[in-house]
Amino acid sequence: MMDNIKELVDTNEYSKLKKEIIELDEADIAEILEDLDEKSLVKVFRLLPKNIAAETFSELEIDYQQLIINSLTTKEAAIIIDDMAADDATDLIEEMPSNVVKKILAQTTKETRKDINHLLHYPDASAGSIMTVEFLDVKANATVSKAMSDIRRKGKDAETIDFCFVLDRERRLLGNVSLTQIVLASPNKLIKNIMEDNPIKVNTLTDQEDVAAMFQKYDVTVMPVVDSEERLVGIITIDDIMDIIEEETTEDIEKMAAIVPTEKPYLKMSLWDICKSRLPWLLFLMISATFTSSIISTYEASLASYAVLTLFIPMIMGTGGNAGGQSSVTIIRALSLDEVEFKDTFKVFLKELCVGLICGLILAICNFGKLLLVEHVSVIVALIVCLALLITVIFAKIIGSLLPILASKLHLDPAVMANPIITTIIDALSLVIYFTIASNILGI
Repeated sequence: MMDNIKELVDTNEYSKLKKEIIELDEADIAEILEDLDEKSLVKVFRLLPKNIAAETFSELEIDYQQLIINSLTTKEAAIIIDDMAADDATDLIEEMPSNVVKKILAQTTKETRKDINHLLHYPDASAGSIMTVEFLDVKANATVSKAMSDIRRKGKDAETIDFCFVLDRERRLLGNVSLTQIVLASPNKLIKNIMEDNPIKVNTLTDQEDVAAMFQKYDVTVMPVVDSEERLVGIITIDDIMDIIEEETTEDIEKMAAIVPTEKPYLKMSLWDICKSRLPWLLFLMISATFTSSIISTYEASLASYAVLTLFIPMIMGTGGNAGGQSSVTIIRALSLDEVEFKDTFKVFLKELCVGLICGLILAICNFGKLLLVEHVSVIVALIVCLALLITVIFAKIIGSLLPILASKLHLDPAVMANPIITTIIDALSLVIYFTIASNILGI
């Protein structure tokens, strides 16, 4: 398909190209456009009918949206934005230069400007910033017949018609009613008699990550958003939440890898952008590793008299870091799924203590045999190494599990307490444990 599209573009067969491309789903059209060069992308986009163009535009990555907007006249750009969902239009507006925004908004309808300005008012990453204001609402005392009439009249402009939200005269949210319930009910029946009371809802200031968790917990596809006075101001749909989940997961992965989060796709980032996202943590971890060098220098004399001990430093540090990393990732994931809370700290401590003891003993026993049979070291050295390994694994499991919980309690992102930081802490601790045991047993 892609090769055929490119061939039609290259041969300027735009009539045939238009017939083929408008038969496709908007998401597929967007994928095709993103594979074209800039000049061809704009040409093909201009072939799309108005209704398809707006839907396709919403499916494009922000960089391609800006490219198209810059190629259109102000009036043409305004038409596209008028036809977009308010939340999608707001996302685009936020990324554009202010002088361009002013020109485009001046050409849009009054209703569009009102919706966009309304959404721009809310804090970034809040429910208010990701909601759409295009929803269906009905009054509690309205009849089913009246509700059906409203759906026919306003449904084409709504984000979804699966649910109608029931409001009182002050627009406070009373409940919701599904399209199925409306269709199956008697025309003269009142909405308040078929609606579901106490609907699941979020506040405009609720964090988007908490909103995503609620979607998963209550297994819903639409979530109403209310203000401080319980008035309905917007809705969030499942397609918005899928984007949020992807965004939050990517951010957590980047933090766990000691990378400053960025919204740009990897191939769109310059070399300097990539370096800027990685250097801060690399510098911090490099400086923090100075503690490791200080510990080794403190025991320099002991190492000189018993040089064989240095051979096993990488193994003990590496095993400790890996053990701590396993625990931290497990607890970070549990925190994000609300499986673990601060009140569970002692339970986590006991569980990781037992896990560390079991894993440490098995590793120590296996290592003891390897040291005697393969490395051919003395029993006393093998004992020192394996005892240090056991204690290091226990401490690593405990520290790796408790630090993310502590970070969460301090309202920090637990993902920050992942492998790089845990490994740095465990490296220093494992050396202290190792040399303390060696000093006491060998008397050096």
